[in-house]
Amino acid sequence: MSLVDADGETAVGRGDGDGGGDGDGEIRSILDRAAEGGRISPEEALLLYTRAPLHALGKAADTVRRRRYPDGIATYIIDRNINYTNICVTACRFCAFYRAPKHAEGWVRDVDDIVAKCGEAVELEATQIMLQGGHNPDFGIEWYEQVFGAIKAAYPQLALHSLGASEVVHIARTSGLTFPEVITRLRDAGLDSFAGAGAEILTERPRHAIAPLKEPGHVWLSVMETAHTLGLESTATFMMGTGETNAERIGHLRMIRDVQDRTGGFRSFIPWTYQPENNHLGGRTQATTLEYLRLVAVARLFFDNIAHLQGSWLTTGKEVGQLTLHMGADDLGSVMLEENVVSSAGARHRTNRSELISLIRTAGRIPAQRDTLYRHLVVHRDPAQDPTDDRVASHFSSTALPLVSAT
Repeated sequence: MSLVDADGETAVGRGDGDGGGDGDGEIRSILDRAAEGGRISPEEALLLYTRAPLHALGKAADTVRRRRYPDGIATYIIDRNINYTNICVTACRFCAFYRAPKHAEGWVRDVDDIVAKCGEAVELEATQIMLQGGHNPDFGIEWYEQVFGAIKAAYPQLALHSLGASEVVHIARTSGLTFPEVITRLRDAGLDSFAGAGAEILTERPRHAIAPLKEPGHVWLSVMETAHTLGLESTATFMMGTGETNAERIGHLRMIRDVQDRTGGFRSFIPWTYQPENNHLGGRTQATTLEYLRLVAVARLFFDNIAHLQGSWLTTGKEVGQLTLHMGADDLGSVMLEENVVSSAGARHRTNRSELISLIRTAGRIPAQRDTLYRHLVVHRDPAQDPTDDRVASHFSSTALPLVSAT
């Protein structure tokens, strides 16, 4: 029997994982094979996601994590998300951040202001900058080259892990360039790697429903594949909870794994949950905590070709973020010295470096600060030696000041 019916829903239903008990030999066999490093099919992943007992699913995922990282280390990074404009023509239905061109609340950050923010981040021991913003029709490739060049000239030690495939599509359109030309020029201007921004969900039906003006999922993936071949690695992300079916969730994972088989360019997979405030979706379709944790575990079992899996404390809360470390995750993300996009849709969770270190340690892992390439910068083996600078904390900045008017 097929696990997917004609409507794309699972034939076993949208269960919460209480079905498929210990006597289910097929589920047990799939879990054992995946835990030992064997590849599972999308159909098997769907069965595990909808039917495997939660504890058995988490145990198998944690077994994979332990085999990959026998040192018991779980990582975090210090970075800053800098939003350079909220003006956007894509009008995604889940986004609370964007404003249409000529909107009274639209703004653009001055290049000097962006560089100054990078300086503040360096002072707080950040090693990575994530530049992200709207698809502003006034921004061609030259604007991005100017900004990247200015940052690298002032702070060459900062890794620019920024933009995403959607920005490449936008820049190609505004500047009349091909995707490889855009990627090459961004790389030469100082971009070190692409963020997974704009992935949302890659399967066709739900992506078109929530972002009808954004490039299709297969185009997003083709841009990333091109970037990988040109020497720019990236992360892969998933925003779950916007009305997609279980089968469509697994379809998103399959599309990413297929590209990873060809390129090996995705450093990590980062699932997170849709936030419901101040956007057109209105919170009608959110993913539950259980659905999120099950997805994290299945992702660790399914992605035999992606090294790292990051849990999200920002969208699910610190306690749930900590639980992901028992469901296969080896990274707890960023302190985030600044974040405006997801917080504008309702994410209000905050943390600091000391708290992230404590969350990792009390989960039974050894905390370590990493860089963009997942290299360990500081391993916090001795609590007595933990850093104490309370300024290294997440912060949801006002986007009102200081800004340059777009008009």
